[in-house]
This record gives sequence, C-alpha cells and structure tokens, in this order.
Amino acid sequence: MSEYFHMHPDNPQARRIKQAVDILNQGGVIVYPTDSSYAIGCHLDDKAAVDRIRRIRGVDDKHPFTLVCKDLSEISQYAIVDNINYRLIKSLTPGPYTFVLEATREIPRRLKHPKRKTLGIRVPDNTIVQSLLEEFTQPIISSTLMLPNDEFPMTDPYQIQLQLENQVDLIMDGGYSGHEPTTVVDLMQNPPEILRKGKGDVDWLMKH
Repeated sequence: MSEYFHMHPDNPQARRIKQAVDILNQGGVIVYPTDSSYAIGCHLDDKAAVDRIRRIRGVDDKHPFTLVCKDLSEISQYAIVDNINYRLIKSLTPGPYTFVLEATREIPRRLKHPKRKTLGIRVPDNTIVQSLLEEFTQPIISSTLMLPNDEFPMTDPYQIQLQLENQVDLIMDGGYSGHEPTTVVDLMQNPPEILRKGKGDVDWLMKH
C-alpha cells in the first residue's frame, strides 16, 4: 500500500518532502507532479527500482529515461553541454522540455541510449518537484506516468492511487496535471531536432 501525500502546490510541506526523500533513498518508487504531466521516478543508482518502473510502464530495457535536475549546474555534472547548447537550455529552463545530450560517466550505462550513449535531461518548473530535488540534492531518474496501452499520461491523483497504490511507494498529489508530456529536443543534432512535440513551445527553433 503506497503512501499518499496531499501537497500544497506553492508551499510544499517540508516534513512531507523529507519523507519523500527518505523513500527515494530507501529504494522506493514515487509518483510526483511536474510542469507537464505526472512522472514516476526513483534513485539514479537503484537498478531494482528502475526495473519496477519499467514493469509498471510496460516498457523494455531500451526505453529512454529522463534525468530530472534541479538546475543547470546539475545538468553539467551528468551531461556534456557546449556553450551554444548551454545558452539554449538556460533560455528554456525551468520549463516543459527534455533535452537529449551526451551522458557523462556519472550515468550508469544501463540508463543511456544503447547506441548513442545519450540521456534525456530536464529542469521542471514546478514548486513541489523543485523542493524535492533541493532536499534530495541529486537528480531523480524518471519517466512520464503513462500506463501500458494508454495514449496519454495520467492526470488525476485519485485515479493514480486507485490504479497504482500496490505498485509504487508514494504518490505526491499536486492536483490535476496537464496531459501533455514534455517537448523532447535532440541537442546532438545541429540544428536541434524536435523528437516529440509536447507542452513546450518550439517557436525558438525558427530563430536558432
């Protein structure tokens, strides 16, 4: 049976945030709100927890995960970012974008794209997850909360609880979320290539 926390969207309760971090550190899988849709995540180094997420989502070991970071300085620890891409990411974060970049050696091989050694990285504009990342002091390896055979991510915390209360360790209820996932931008290409159009605007690409 999972924990269920009603979170204040603007002033997340510090005690709940600390409890969520404890759950992550103990190998737990959590569901949390972002600035696009709900996400499901765990500790970066916890293979068993990552495998649980794959089973819940119904995806294989080639499915890409995203590293959800607090800010740009954290991104540069886990991905190789040149000056041009750094400026671009800075202009679009925090926000509903996932950037595909070359992963550093800090990232376990099993989480990188098998051929390209890349990883999706993002900085969400959401107070609850920002408070969580601040307390956790490291990124959360995550995936959009979309169940097998569903076309869209889950948006209703109550429905999430009904369907997943026996499969995850914590659900952080930040209210209804949007159903659009992030816009995925491949920064390994020049010019950048949009791999998935989601919530993030792409008009900036015309000026790039």
